[in-house]
Amino acid sequence: MGISYESLARAIDTSVILSRLAASPFRGRVFLVGGALREFALGSNPRDYDLALSDPDDLKAIEKVFQKRAFLLGKKPIQTYRIAAEDIMLDITVLEASIEKDLARRDFTMNAIAFDLKARAVVDPLKGLGDIDGKIIRYPDRGTIASDPLRMLKAIRHFAVLDGFVLDPELKEAIASSRGLIRTTAAERIKYELDLIMESPGASRGMEVLSQTGLLFEIVPELMALRAMDIEKHFSLETYGHTLHGFSFLHSRGAYYVPDPASLKDVGYALLFHDLGKAHTYSYDEKKGLVHFFNHERISRDIASAIMDRLRFSVQERKRICSLIEHHMRIFLISSSDATEKAIRRLIYKMGDLTPLLIAHTLCDMYGSSDGEDNPSTFQVIQNCNAIMSAYRESKKEPLPRLVCGNDLKNVGFLEGPFLGEALEIIRDRQIAGEISTRDEALRLAEQMLRDRKA
Repeated sequence: MGISYESLARAIDTSVILSRLAASPFRGRVFLVGGALREFALGSNPRDYDLALSDPDDLKAIEKVFQKRAFLLGKKPIQTYRIAAEDIMLDITVLEASIEKDLARRDFTMNAIAFDLKARAVVDPLKGLGDIDGKIIRYPDRGTIASDPLRMLKAIRHFAVLDGFVLDPELKEAIASSRGLIRTTAAERIKYELDLIMESPGASRGMEVLSQTGLLFEIVPELMALRAMDIEKHFSLETYGHTLHGFSFLHSRGAYYVPDPASLKDVGYALLFHDLGKAHTYSYDEKKGLVHFFNHERISRDIASAIMDRLRFSVQERKRICSLIEHHMRIFLISSSDATEKAIRRLIYKMGDLTPLLIAHTLCDMYGSSDGEDNPSTFQVIQNCNAIMSAYRESKKEPLPRLVCGNDLKNVGFLEGPFLGEALEIIRDRQIAGEISTRDEALRLAEQMLRDRKA
C-alpha cells in the first residue's frame, strides 16, 4: 500500500497547529477525524480540521490554545462547536460513545479515519486509508444515505474535486435508486455542494454523474423537458446533450477569460440553465425545413430565476446569472463576420463586468455544440471573443465618461419619469456607438427627442 499509517502520522507531524494541540494538557483523548486526514494522506495541507473529544471539558483547553471562544453551529446533525483562528477552522464534537462507533456513522470510508493526537495512533476500522490509496469513494453501508441524503451530492462533489478518484459502483447505484430522497434536504445545503462542483476543475465529471444517476433531475426537474424534447424530436445536436457537454470546456477554455473559480461558477450555472426555454419555444418551419426557438433566452431566464429562488441563490447571483442567460446569444449574433467596433462597444456597455463571463459562456456553449472541434465558424467566434476581451480591458483602463445626467435633461424641459430614463439610455448608446462625443451634442440630441415627443 502506497499510504501507510506511519507515513500518515509523519504527514500530520508537519502541522504546527496539530503539534500545538498535541502538546496541550488534555483530560481525555483528542482525535483528528474526517477530511483533514484524507488531505494529509494525499499530500495536501488542510485548513479545516474536525476534532472529536472523549471529554467535553477539553473544549476549554482548545479555546485556551487558540485564545478564541468556540461558538455552537446550527444545522448539524451532531452538536458541533467551531473555532476560527489563524486562517484555519476547527469543528469540534464530543464523542457519545467510542471513536469506532463515531467513525461508523460517517459519510464515506475515506473520511472514517481518526488519529489520536496524544498516542499518535491511527484508528481505521473501515479501512478508509486503503480506499484513499486506491482512490475509491465508498460508503460504510446503505443506511448512510437514508440518514443524510445530502451525502449523495457530497459523493459526487468528492468525485469532481478529487483528481483520479472513482465512485464505488455500489454507491453509484445507491445514489440512482435513492435520488428522490434529496428533496428532503434543505435547499441551502444542496446549493453549497453544487457550488463546490461548479468551482472544481472536475465540474464536467461531476455533472455527468449527476445526470447519469438522475440526481440532477431531482434537483432541477425543469431539465427533464429539455431531455424529453431531444428524444421526441430526434435531435442530432441535443439541446440537453450539448449543454452537458459544454461543461467539458468550463475550466479548460473558460478559465482563460475568467480565472476566478467563484466567478466561473456563475458561468456554470448560466450554462446549465441557458437553454431551458427551448423546450417551451420549439417551432418548425416546414417550407424552409428549419427549427426555431424564438425568444428562448427570455423564457430560459425566467425559468432559471424561479429555480435559483427555490435553491436560495443570493439576489446578486440571480442577477448575474440571469443576465448571462438573457444575453447568451449576443456574441454569436455579432460573429457572422468580423464584429464591428460599434457592436463590441455596445455589448461591453450592456454587460459591464460580466463581459468576460459572457465570453466564457459563449465558448462553452459553442464547443458543446461542435463537440470540441474547430471550424471556420468557431474560429470567427474566438476571433471576436478576443476582440471583445481586448476592448473590455481597454474600457477598464479609461471608462467612458457620462456626457449628461438626469438633472441636465430636467433643465432642458424633461419631467421625472420613464421617458427621462429612456432618453439617457439613447444618449449613452449614441455615445458608445461613437455618434456623439460632447456634452453639447448630447443636449442637442435630448432637445430633439423632446421636440419629437411633443410633435
